Parts: sequence; structure tokens; C-alpha cells
Amino acid sequence: MVELPKEREPFTLLAEREYYRRFAEKVQISRDSLLSIIREKGMMKTIHVVAAIIRDTNKNGEPIIFATQRGYGDFKGGWEFPGGKIEEGETPQEALQREIMEELNTEIKVGELVDTIEYDYSTFHLSMDCFWAEVISGDLVLKEHEAAKWLTKEELDSVEWLPADVTLIERLKRGI
Repeated sequence: MVELPKEREPFTLLAEREYYRRFAEKVQISRDSLLSIIREKGMMKTIHVVAAIIRDTNKNGEPIIFATQRGYGDFKGGWEFPGGKIEEGETPQEALQREIMEELNTEIKVGELVDTIEYDYSTFHLSMDCFWAEVISGDLVLKEHEAAKWLTKEELDSVEWLPADVTLIERLKRGI
């Protein structure tokens, strides 16, 4: 177990994270161990989101999954499963229905939880509840995304998934 440096004078969150990054290099601990320390010290915010793995069947009877290309922010251009943040007082399922209506003007039926992905980006920790979903009504209109595709199991690797979404792809290949 690595012993952390003693408490220091208060300084900015960015400076504190840099301090621990340099410490990690000095004692040669892994990125994952460093991120764990940063989370434990409360220096990395956690964002809890939901994602819809919308599935259907194509004209050949093959199962297909709906993927969207992010149209804004730091991860613009990356592919993801649509969804978003859970608002205060919402269940994950309610948040997912609201987000899909807002982003895609589509009503969905939320199915079972596939997985909860825990992923550390450089500036935040993402906790993403991923649910199976089916379209009830609507035409999947892109309001916030640049593009969208229906992908077969064999095509899941054909897009550049955002890092947190990548961790789900192998599981989906086995489960659709």
C-alpha cells in the first residue's frame, strides 16, 4: 500500500491533482491507482448517467443496435449509446425515457439493466447505467447528435466508440 503525503496547505483542485500526479510518478504507481486516490480524496466528481441500448431487427431478421455520434462538447464526433444525466428525483428508467424524448423525439420502453459501467476520464468519473430499450413511437430524430447508425453484431466495431462505451461492446456482441 502506498502511503500518501501528509496534508498540505489548501490549494486549487487542479493544483492538488497535479501534486498527486507527480507523486504517483515519483513512487511509480499506475494510472488506475492514482485515479482511485483522486476519487477517494474527493478531487474527481462522479457523473451518473443512463444510456439506452436501443435494439430492433433489420430486414434480414438480424438483431441491430442504434448508435449515435456525439454532436457537441469535448467528445464531439465519438460514438455512444444515447442517454444523459439523471435529474434529482428521477429513477434511471425515467431519466432514460426523458433523455431519449429530448434527444431523439422518440418514446421508448426501457428494459432490463445490461450493465453499469464505471469509467475514469481524466477530469471526472462516469457511472453509466445501460439498459436495453425498444422504440414505442417516434422516428429517432437527431436533435443533438451529428449522425446515427443501426449496427449489426458484426458492425459494432465499425465506429469509434467513446471510451466508456467501448467496455460494453464485447458484452453486446454476445448478448444481442
